[in-house]
Amino acid sequence: MQRPLLPFVLFIGVFSAIVAGVHYYLWQRLIRAPDLGPLWHRVGSVALVVLALLVPVGLLVTRTLPRHIGSIVAGVVYTWVGLAVLLFFLLLTSELVRLGAHGVTALLSQPPLDSDRRTFLSRAIAGAVGALAIGLGFAGAASALGEVAVRPVRVRLRRLPAAMSGFRVVQLTDLHIGPTIGREWLERVVARVNALEPDVVAITGDLVDGPVEELREHTAPLADLRARHGVFFVTGNHEYYSGVEAWIEELRRLGVRVLRNERVTIGEGELSFDLAGVDDWSARGMGRDHGPDLARALAGRDPSRELVLLAHQPKQIREAAERGVGLQLSGHTHGGQIFPWGLFVRLDQPYVAGLSSHGETQIYVSRGTGYWGPPMRVGAPSEISLIELEGTAAAEALA
Repeated sequence: MQRPLLPFVLFIGVFSAIVAGVHYYLWQRLIRAPDLGPLWHRVGSVALVVLALLVPVGLLVTRTLPRHIGSIVAGVVYTWVGLAVLLFFLLLTSELVRLGAHGVTALLSQPPLDSDRRTFLSRAIAGAVGALAIGLGFAGAASALGEVAVRPVRVRLRRLPAAMSGFRVVQLTDLHIGPTIGREWLERVVARVNALEPDVVAITGDLVDGPVEELREHTAPLADLRARHGVFFVTGNHEYYSGVEAWIEELRRLGVRVLRNERVTIGEGELSFDLAGVDDWSARGMGRDHGPDLARALAGRDPSRELVLLAHQPKQIREAAERGVGLQLSGHTHGGQIFPWGLFVRLDQPYVAGLSSHGETQIYVSRGTGYWGPPMRVGAPSEISLIELEGTAAAEALA
């Protein structure tokens, strides 16, 4: 499936404009304002121009290069993007320091800061921000590239038979197998998941960043996932950037059940519940009947049975609550990945991370198992979500 050309070109244009604006602001605060002399001004200016150009160009050419080269290019580009994000937000915060300095001066009826004092303040802020950004970058890289922690979550469901209490759902989401995440990392994740002895493994989208022919070897460990009632998958938005039809077929070949606006029974007889999955929210208009259709997934279901929904984006919760879903499992947000990005995610998604209630429906949003873009996680560690269900409804079969 080919992506429409015009939206892609518009995206590149807007993205490049944002990159240019961010780098101009960094130049103003890190190069121009500190006024460290002609050499620093010249070298720093050239470096920021090169880095600004490297971001869109590097991202465009990454997929055209052999993986062993493309991974290096992507690693360099994304690492700088992460540092630039940290520098940008730290510098924005430092504007409060500047404002405070001017405010104190005015309050004490002192003359405005002269040129020397403004330069000293700019140098102090630039040095502190640079050191803090590098420190956070190293810590964020250690968090993103280290062992993924298991995050246990207990969820009580009113329609789940009490005899099913302790049922284990392991949720993986936003693994983003691609330029900088590959087979060895996924093998470690699969081993950790299998050690948890799950009843169900749910992969809630954004598994890959790249076509099947490029990443088949790196996603192969998914075939080794073991769960008593099976491994299930729903699409995320990134599958639609990577050839969704081919990936659906590849996942089926690996033994993963892809739920496309459909529902299955987990368990037997009275000791069971419904598991449904829908296409990603953004998939409308992608052809071949793609797009979320919860009504179709739930058609004909018994409303007295418990229902767990797999939906990549948390915003699906609004319809899920209207249709009586007991629990929705989602990802997409990465928990913000690099603080304070999560604050902006809230402008698009009703929930960013953790367990929440939306009316009588509960939603668990994982911070994600991998990462996208910068190999960093600051204030939003990755996770393998171990969701243990607790039932409260009487099981007629045992009555």
